[in-house]
Amino acid sequence: MTDQLDAQSAFSGTREVDERYRLDVAALDAWLAANVEGYAGPLTIRQFKGGQSNPTYELTTPGRTYVLRRKPPGVLLASAHAVDREFTVISALHAQGFPVARPYALCMDEGVIGSIFYVMDKVEGRVFWDLKLPGLTPAERRAVYEAQTDTLAALHAFDPAAIGLDDYGKPGNYFARQVGRWTKQYRASEIEPIAAMDRLIAFLPDSLPPEGPTRIVHGDFRLDNMILAPDAARVRAVLDWELSTLGDPMADFSYLLIAWVIPASLRNGLAGADLKALGIPSVEETVARYAEKTGTTPPQNLDWLFAYNLFRLAAICQGIAGRVRDGTAASAHARTMAAQVGPLSDAAWSFAQKAGA
Repeated sequence: MTDQLDAQSAFSGTREVDERYRLDVAALDAWLAANVEGYAGPLTIRQFKGGQSNPTYELTTPGRTYVLRRKPPGVLLASAHAVDREFTVISALHAQGFPVARPYALCMDEGVIGSIFYVMDKVEGRVFWDLKLPGLTPAERRAVYEAQTDTLAALHAFDPAAIGLDDYGKPGNYFARQVGRWTKQYRASEIEPIAAMDRLIAFLPDSLPPEGPTRIVHGDFRLDNMILAPDAARVRAVLDWELSTLGDPMADFSYLLIAWVIPASLRNGLAGADLKALGIPSVEETVARYAEKTGTTPPQNLDWLFAYNLFRLAAICQGIAGRVRDGTAASAHARTMAAQVGPLSDAAWSFAQKAGA
């Protein structure tokens, strides 16, 4: 497992472009000149270290720096890597003043660089890969966590229809559809049987929670998918909207909360950490703040929600394992992610048992 102290350096910044994901610089330069207002080369390209799913590049010109997100080449799972959907949702949210990068243009012509892609502004600031936020004071840590909660509450305040996203997902039956989707994705990438996953696949569809309101669901809302201002606990951009759709906001919020129940020995875990000494709010404080900001009732079924989210994470990691097997994984850290399937599914089943399984 990636060491806590290594996470910031391992995932931050850029590197030379992976040979598998090299771009036709001349073709891309010509497309940018024709489709991105104000673009002027010459163009320098590097690849971001972070990002397990969609290869992401830094495009540097003398006057501006852009970010390009593309669908990876090769054989892919159906419905995965939907960068066109990312472009749709950030375009709608940017128009409302929600913190996302400014989107410039979407290219659906696979002939330009070998797969569809979009280009957005590069937002400068801090990305925190280690949830314990080393180097910050307790007060600074608390402020960062509160900003994270407030940003999610702001996202869930939007009525999708009011901002042109009424057709961004199917209405109703959100958890049923998500359990079905991730079961299908898991089965498509399955390498060897995992008993806990089989038990979860049987339990979750028969124990679904009541439906909540339909809102924009980010799908992967966590601290390292945000850029914060260099000198303040202010979210400047929420990144990585690949899994976003319309659905139950409790799915997003409970996904954020699972960091508190994942062991602190893992990169994205806080369980067992001395939260009070660190200045990080507790689960109870975070639940209370979100409820206050959204004007909603705190969830009463967190055990089921944790089981669902850990199952979903295990299915995502299994998809990464499948891409390692198939040679299409976009990150050097993909093998580490793939190794988490077993521990995540065991943790999910333990919460399912608390929820009545």
